[in-house]
Amino acid sequence: MTSEATTTPDAATLAAIEALAIELAREGGRQATEGLAREISVDYKTDAKKDGDAPRDPVSEIDHAVEAMVRERVGERFPGHDVIGEEVELHPDQIEDFVWVVDPVDGTANFVNGYPLFCVSIGILHHGVPVVGAIWCASTHALHPGVYHAHRGGGLQFDDAPFGGVPSTDVRRRLSAAPGGSPGRLQHWDNRVTGSAAIELAFVAAGIFQSAWFGGLKIWDLAAGVLLIQEAGGRVSHRRAAAFEAFTKFEAPSEVKEDRAPSLRDWRGLIIVGTEEAVSTLEERLNRRASWWSRLRGTLRLGPRRR
Repeated sequence: MTSEATTTPDAATLAAIEALAIELAREGGRQATEGLAREISVDYKTDAKKDGDAPRDPVSEIDHAVEAMVRERVGERFPGHDVIGEEVELHPDQIEDFVWVVDPVDGTANFVNGYPLFCVSIGILHHGVPVVGAIWCASTHALHPGVYHAHRGGGLQFDDAPFGGVPSTDVRRRLSAAPGGSPGRLQHWDNRVTGSAAIELAFVAAGIFQSAWFGGLKIWDLAAGVLLIQEAGGRVSHRRAAAFEAFTKFEAPSEVKEDRAPSLRDWRGLIIVGTEEAVSTLEERLNRRASWWSRLRGTLRLGPRRR
C-alpha cells in the first residue's frame, strides 16, 4: 500500500453511490432475515482435513443470492463500476475508477446457526481508497437491525441520521474485539469475539468496541468498515514491511501464487482499528510479539543441530 493522494469524487457522486449501497445492504439484510424463517441450503468451501473433523467456511444460498442481487443492481445503476465479491471468483481490472467490494453475509457460520451476529457489508473504493461504506447489522447499539454507513468526508451515520457513537457514561472497563477472543486484557478493555469481522468494524465505529485487529483477512471483510471508523474519527493502522503506518488505500500485492496478474481481490494485510490510545497500545504489543517470533525463528534456524 502507498500513501499517494487520490482525488475524492464529488459530493453528488458519493451521495448517489452511498444511497444505493444503503439500499442494497438493507435488501441483503431483508433476504437474510427471511432466510432464517425457513430451511436454507448450506455448502462448505473447505472440506474436513481428517475423519471426524467438521468442514469449515460455510456458504449459504443467501450468500449467493445477495451477491448476485448486488452485482445485478450495481451493473444497472453504475455500469462502469466493477465488483469484487466473496462468492464469485473474479479479478477485476485494477484501472477501474470505482470498485464495489461485497461480503454478502459476513458471519455465515453465525447466520446458518441462527446466532444473531452477522451482517451485509458493502464498501466502495475509488482507485483503492475507501470512499463509501454501508454495513447492515442484524444486531446494533439500538437493539434492532440497522445500517451503519458513511461517505468520505460526510461523517458516520446510522439509518440515515448522523451518529456520534455510543456514550461511555461511567463505564470503566470497555470492550475490544480480538481474533478468537484472544485471552488477556489490555489496560481497561475486555476482549470479545463476534464471529464477524465486518460487524466488529461497525461496532468500533459505533463506539461499542474500543479496538479490533485483524491479520490475513480478505478485502471484502474490511473495505466498508475501515471507512466507517475513519469517518467516526477513529484510527486505522496497517503494517507495511516491519512498521505500522496510517492506512490509506487497498492495493494488489506484487505477486500471487497463481499464474496470473495480481488484483485487488488478492489483498491481504494486518489492520488495527480503534481509538488513538487503543491502536497505539496494540501496535506496541504486536511489534513485541513479531520481534519475539523473529528471534525464536532465528534461534531455531541458526542454533546447533541436535542428533
